[in-house]
Amino acid sequence: MDNSQNQTPATTNFIKNIIENDLQTKRHTTIITRFPPEPNGYLHIGHAKSICLNFGLANTFNGTCNLRFDDTNPEKETEEYIQSIMNDVSWLGFKWHGEVKYASDYFDKLYECAEYLISQSRAYVCDLSFDEMKLTRGTLVNVGTNSPYRNRNADENLLLFRKMRDGEFEDGTKTLRLKIDMSSPNINMRDPIIYRIKKIHHIRTADKWCIYPMYDFTHCISDALENITHSCCTLEFADHRLLYDWIIHHLVNDGIISHTPRQIEFSRLELQYTVTSKRKLNELVVNNLVSGWDDPRMPTISGMRRRGYPKDGIHLFINRCGVSKSPNIMDLAVLESSVREVLEGNAKRLMAVLNPLKITLTNFDETIGSKKSPFHSKHENMGERMVELTREIYIEQDDFMETPIAKWQRLSLGGEVRLRHSYIIKCDEIIKDDNGNIIQLNCSIDKNTLGRNPEDRKVKGVIHWVSVTKSIPCIVRLYDRLFTKAEPDHHTSDFKQLINPNSLDEVNAYIEPAVNTLHPEEVVQFERLGYFVADRYDFNLTNKTYIFNKTVGLRDVWKN
Repeated sequence: MDNSQNQTPATTNFIKNIIENDLQTKRHTTIITRFPPEPNGYLHIGHAKSICLNFGLANTFNGTCNLRFDDTNPEKETEEYIQSIMNDVSWLGFKWHGEVKYASDYFDKLYECAEYLISQSRAYVCDLSFDEMKLTRGTLVNVGTNSPYRNRNADENLLLFRKMRDGEFEDGTKTLRLKIDMSSPNINMRDPIIYRIKKIHHIRTADKWCIYPMYDFTHCISDALENITHSCCTLEFADHRLLYDWIIHHLVNDGIISHTPRQIEFSRLELQYTVTSKRKLNELVVNNLVSGWDDPRMPTISGMRRRGYPKDGIHLFINRCGVSKSPNIMDLAVLESSVREVLEGNAKRLMAVLNPLKITLTNFDETIGSKKSPFHSKHENMGERMVELTREIYIEQDDFMETPIAKWQRLSLGGEVRLRHSYIIKCDEIIKDDNGNIIQLNCSIDKNTLGRNPEDRKVKGVIHWVSVTKSIPCIVRLYDRLFTKAEPDHHTSDFKQLINPNSLDEVNAYIEPAVNTLHPEEVVQFERLGYFVADRYDFNLTNKTYIFNKTVGLRDVWKN
C-alpha cells in the first residue's frame, strides 16, 4: 500500500525539529518510520496518537511508514487482533508502505544475530529460573549479581542455544542473555534476556520455532533491517534506549547489519475516566463488564468508531494533545469538544423524542399544513425532508413544567411554545393518572404561525417533537463515563471496582420518518439533544431495526 494520504501533524514538535535537522545536515535523505503494534488486543486512543505521529511524520517529509506486527509472544496473539489493527489504521485514513511486515519475518536473521553475539562472548545461555534471575538482578540502589552460568565458553553456549532451538529443553529452564554489565545503573543493561523457550504454536510460523526473541532484541534489529530512520516510541522505553543502541552498535560495527536507526521517545496519551492498558481493557472484555473491544464506552479505536467519533475528530484531538515528553493525561471534554467541532458542520439534523409525553392537538383539522425543512440549515446540499404534523405528537417530558420556574421558555399550562419546523401551540389542559402523574396534554394550534411569528406577542421557546402515528420507534443507548474516578488506576488495587454502574442506559425512543435516509455509522444531530450514530451493526433498514448510540452532547456536561 502506498503512503499517499494527507493526515499530517498540524503543529511543530521536537521530533519534527529533529527530523528537519537530520535532513538539513544530510544525515538522512529519506525518512522511514514505522508503527509496530503487538497483536495482543485492540488498539486504543494512545495507539491513535502513535499512528498519527508516525504516519504523519512520514507524510510531512515525503517519506514512508511501515506497519510491522511485533508477533514475538505467540500465546497472546491472534489473527483477530491483526485484522482489527489493520482496519483501525486504514479507518484513520493511513496507508502503510509496501506489504504488512511482521517481526516473525526476521526470525531467521534474529537467530543469526544471536548466534553471532554468542560467538563473540557477548551472550550466554543461563539456567536460572525467572524468579532466581529476579533475585540476582539487583535494585536501583544495589548492583546485580553475576549468573553462575555467565562464564560458559562460546562453544558450550552455542551448543546449548541450538538445543534450545531444537526443543530439547522445557519452557523456563533456560534463556539466552546478553553479557553486558550486572553493575550498570540502568537495570535494563544487567544481562537482559533476549531469547526464551516457549513451545507454543505461532500464528505465522506454526511450529518451526520453540524459542522466541524478546521485544528489546527484536525491535531494534527489525528497525535496522527495514532501514528505519526515526523509531518513535513512548517514554516507558527511554530507559531501554541504551540497550537498543548497544545491540545496534555491536551488530553494525561487526558488519552483521548495515543500518543504524535512532530511537526517540515521547509521552504516551492517556484519557481520564478510562484505562489505556490492553491488559486491563482485556479484563473488561473477558469479565463481560463491557460488550466487547468495540463497546462504545471503550477507549479503543473501534469503540470510538462505533460511538460515532469521526476520524477527523480524533485527528483534531491528537493534534491538540501535542507531542512532547511532558505527561499527556487528557480530559474527556477535550476529546468530546474535538468530536463536536467536526460533527457540527457535517451531521444532518433530525428530531427524536427520548422521554415522550403525549400531546393531543384539539383543534387539528385538514387545513393544518406541514412543511419541508432542511437537514442542515447551513448546508442546502444535505437536502430536506417533510416534517408532517398530526393530531397526536410526542414532546420530551422535560419540556413541560406544570408550575414553571422563572425564565422558563418551554411549555407550561396556559403557556405557548413553538414546535420546531411547525406551529405555535398553547397548553390548555393537563391530564393525570390516578397517582397524579401527567400522562397527556391537550393543546391548541395557532393556525397562522406556520413559518411566521404572531404579530401581537412574542413566543420565545422552541421545542422538538415527533408525530405519534408517523414516527418510528427506535432504541437509543446513552453513555456516561466508564469509571467513577478520573484516574481509576490510582485509587484501588483493582480498577474494576470503579466501574460506573450507570455508564449505559437504553431507552425506547421515537424518531421522525426521515430516519430511513440514514445508513449504518452515519452520525446525526437529534435536535436539542446531541449527536447520535446509527450503530454500525444494529442499525438495519431492511430489518427495520433502528438503534443509535449517543456520540456526544451539544455542549460539555462533564463537571468534576
